[in-house]
Amino acid sequence: MPEINGINLEVGQKIIETVRDNPEFGKTMWRARTVWKGGTKSESEIRGFKVLIDEPIDLGGTDEAPNPVEMILSALGSCLVVGYSLNAAMMGIELQKIEVELEGDIDLPGFFGLPSDVLPGYTSVRAKVFLKSSVGLDKLEELHQRVTATSPVGLTLSKSVNLDVELVKRRTA
Repeated sequence: MPEINGINLEVGQKIIETVRDNPEFGKTMWRARTVWKGGTKSESEIRGFKVLIDEPIDLGGTDEAPNPVEMILSALGSCLVVGYSLNAAMMGIELQKIEVELEGDIDLPGFFGLPSDVLPGYTSVRAKVFLKSSVGLDKLEELHQRVTATSPVGLTLSKSVNLDVELVKRRTA
């Protein structure tokens, strides 16, 4: 089976064709479950994988794991890596390296409920993408445009999405 960038081209093409021919197969739902582990720690379970989350010491945590906003940066970086490797493979571009450096700005007064003109959450996120390949810069730019235009995490961060957080009270016996 032909592979580029660790991507099986036949499988990738079959997935694209299936979604193209049957758009309903492209409508997916993803799930996670998060449980408090005391203090600022939580553990998320995603498809059987467990991910520990904590806060740095200067934000009241024990610094045993990344915090939620760092996980957002990580999710964006990982989504971009998937986008570059998969799209490059489908374009016939071999990549020797993909690296994404990310940083973002958050205003803490809003998070703490203190008076602030800025809502809590990222006000700006910046990513620098480093690609190594033998193809020309025009091909890498075409790849870059394709990836940034179709990154699910990138697009989620850059636009409003419907968010419904429901409180379900539970009584203890």
